[in-house]
Formats: sequence, structure tokens, C-alpha cells
Amino acid sequence: MASLTTHSETIPEGMLAELTPTLFTDSDTQSLQKALADDGYLYLPGVLNAEDVLDARRAIFTELAAVGEIAEPPMEGISTHTSKRAELIEDMEAHWKSLSENGQLRDVTHGERMDEVLSKVLGGEVKPFDFLWLRATHPGRASAFHFDHVYMNRGTQNLLTVWTPLGDVALDEGPITLLEGSHQWDDLIDDFNGFDVDTDQSRPGHVTVEPVTMAKKRNTRLLTTTFSAGDILIMPMFMLHGSLDNRSAVHRVRLSCDVRYQLAAEPFDPRWMGDDPIGHGQGYASMGGAKPATSDPLFR
Repeated sequence: MASLTTHSETIPEGMLAELTPTLFTDSDTQSLQKALADDGYLYLPGVLNAEDVLDARRAIFTELAAVGEIAEPPMEGISTHTSKRAELIEDMEAHWKSLSENGQLRDVTHGERMDEVLSKVLGGEVKPFDFLWLRATHPGRASAFHFDHVYMNRGTQNLLTVWTPLGDVALDEGPITLLEGSHQWDDLIDDFNGFDVDTDQSRPGHVTVEPVTMAKKRNTRLLTTTFSAGDILIMPMFMLHGSLDNRSAVHRVRLSCDVRYQLAAEPFDPRWMGDDPIGHGQGYASMGGAKPATSDPLFR
């Protein structure tokens, strides 16, 4: 395997470490909340039904194959580095909204099992955001490192991100990656706390120091793992995360999604709720996935 990178920086030996797994069946709410507070995340391997996850993967990649972005057979998720979406799809937002609301995908992200898991983690009746962040990350791309707070801070602050790989994800396919201990970096948290990307355009919502450089300065590590269908990763709003670069040798697209869960009784950020959530003002059109995929490297 080629050297692993994030934002084109090669990750030095010893800087990349494995996420610590938590066995959900052996945990209660108190132990789950303690692990979340101590580590800044919960990595729950195999907590979802893998076949349900793979059904969602098949449904999404079949649709992307229909617009020429995924090669046959779609289940393999191999990028064609081309797209016919602009020729075949009249409304890009409606197309991505339809994919994000696919019934098999929602059975995973908004289904009974996810509800059961998050109810146990949060200790009460829960409800997810209606908006779903579906990501098809092609080779040459990565996600910028950021705190989720800046994008969804108009409701409860006791909000959790649930990252779900829709299929297995190898290290060279750009899995989600955390900066270890960043949930306790008060100086950086204070800088972003209360910042709202929709009302303040003076700076980006992500950190501008590249992750390897930041890890060196903070004497910490990058945390990730090889994910399998059925795994999930849960984080609070102040855990710095992004991804490794997708440098898949076989040109496989990393398919994943994010959904936000909270206690049902607490206030919701209205941007992400309802039949047509406005999001950042353009609904699903604001998602990178709503745009046709190309072979051009684009780290975002």
C-alpha cells in the first residue's frame, strides 16, 4: 500500500493509531457516556445489521452507476472518473435529496436499531435530524478537519454525530479520522464556540492548519481504523475530525453518511428539520455530492 496521506501530507510513522472499540452489548448508558466524555468518541463495531447497510450501499451505487459515475457492478463502488449527471439530471438538488431519502438508506440511519443505540447512549427518547449528509468520496478527495458545532448550533448543544460507513472502508479509501484529545483543546474550542457559518462569512468553518502539522504541534495522533459494514462512530460537536485522502489503488469510492441525533425533548436546529430542510440556504444543493463527480482532485 502507498503511504497514507491526509490533505496531501504524508502521515509519519507512529502518528496514525487505531480507534478504541467499545462493545455495545456489554455497556450501559453510564459507561457509554463516560467513554464518550473521556475519549471524545464511541467506536461501535458491528452494532448495525451488516446486510441492511449493504442493501443501502447497493441502492445508492446503483443510482450513481445510472449516471455514469460508478462502474459495473455497482456494489464494488469503483469510480469511472466521469459523469453523465449533468446530461441526465435536470434538478441536481432533487436528485441528491432523493438519494439521501432512499428508503433502504433511511432504514439504516433512521431505523429502529439506530434509535435503540442512540437512546442508550443519550439516556432517553431520541430523534434524528431529517437532513442526511450522504458522501460519495471519490479518489483524490478528502474532508477538511472541523468541529461540527459551527454547522448546527442553533438547537441543543447535546447533539451527537453518527458516522456510518456504507460498506467496508480500507485505510487507503479515506476513512473518517479524528485528532486524538481534540475534544479537550479548550483554546481551539473557544475559538469556534458560537461561530455560525451561515451568519459569519469572515472565515471558513474548518481549521486552516493541516492535520499532520497540527498533530505535530499538539504532540498527538490521528485516530482511524479499517471499517466494516455495520460499524458506526459517534462524536460530540467538539471533536476535531476530517478524513484520510482517498488514494484507493482500485479507484473505489468511499460511501458513508452522517446523521445527527439528540434527545427528542430538547430544541432542534430548524435548518435541518422538516420535509425540505433549508440546510445552509440551498437544501441538498449545498452538499458536494449534489454536484457531478469528476476525476479532478478536490479536498473538501
